[in-house]
Amino acid sequence: MTFQGAITAMVTPFRDGLIDEARLREQVEFQIKGGIDALCPVGTTGESPTVDFREHARVLELVVQFVGGRVPVIAGTGANATTEAMELHAIAKRVGADACLSVNPYYNKPTQEGLYRHFMAIADHVDLPIVLYNIPGRTGVTMSAQTVSRLRRSGPFAAIKEATGSIDMAVEIASLCDITILSGDDSMTLSLMAVGATGVISVLANLMPGQVKKLTTLARGGNYAEAATLLKRLFPLIKALFLDGNPVGIKYAMKVAGLDSGELRLPLWEATESTRRQIEELSTKLA
Repeated sequence: MTFQGAITAMVTPFRDGLIDEARLREQVEFQIKGGIDALCPVGTTGESPTVDFREHARVLELVVQFVGGRVPVIAGTGANATTEAMELHAIAKRVGADACLSVNPYYNKPTQEGLYRHFMAIADHVDLPIVLYNIPGRTGVTMSAQTVSRLRRSGPFAAIKEATGSIDMAVEIASLCDITILSGDDSMTLSLMAVGATGVISVLANLMPGQVKKLTTLARGGNYAEAATLLKRLFPLIKALFLDGNPVGIKYAMKVAGLDSGELRLPLWEATESTRRQIEELSTKLA
C-alpha cells in the first residue's frame, strides 16, 4: 500500500467502561464518508495505554471488519516490551490490517542499537509493512535519522510518523533514505509536506476528515498558498485540542459536534472549563 494523504488517528469510544462498538462503527462510516485515505486505530489518540490486550485486539478486528477494504487500516501495535509488540503485530496480521504503526518503546529509553533490534525482532516475526513512530515527547527517546535509515535498508519499514517537531529531523531522514514520511502533528503537516512528507496521521481528522483531506490534497498538488490559508484557519482549534492532552481535547470537540465518543479512561480526565470554552468557541467559528 501507499502511505499518503489524510490518515485518521482514531479515538476509541468508551461507554460505561466498555468499548462502544456501535459508536466505533459510526466513526468508521463518518471517516470514510469524509474522504479519509486510511484509518489508524489504537494509537496514542486511541488510548492504547489504557486498553487491555483483549480490548486492543477487538478494536483492531472491528475496525478492519467495519472498513471492509474500502480504505487501508494501519493498526496501532506499539508497546514498550518487544514481545508484546510482536504479539500485537501478529494480531494485526491475523485480523487483516494492511500495516502496523509501531511507536518507539516508551519509558525504557533504549539505545539506538536497542531500538534497531526491537524493530527488527518485530519485522522478523510478522510479515506486514511497518510504520515507525518517532514521538520523543511521549516515549522519552528519539530514534535518530541514522537508525531510521538502517531499518529502512534492513526490513519492511515503509514509512515513519514524524512527531519530533523538527523539520531538520524530517529533512535528515529524507537525505539518508527513501522512507515515506508522514506528519505526526496536525500543525506541522504543511511544513513537513513542503519538504517531502506525503501526508499526516491526524488527530483533527476525527472531527474534520474533509478539511484535513483538503489540506493534504492542496499540499500534494503544490498549492501551498491555499493550503496555508486553510491551515491558519484550523490552527487555533488544533492548538486548543492539545491544551489538556490528547485525546482529551478531541473527544470533547467531537461531543460538541454531536459525535460523542463517550468517556476517557483514567488517568486521563475531562478537559478544564477554560479548554472546553475555547473548543466550543473555535468549533462554532469553523462550523
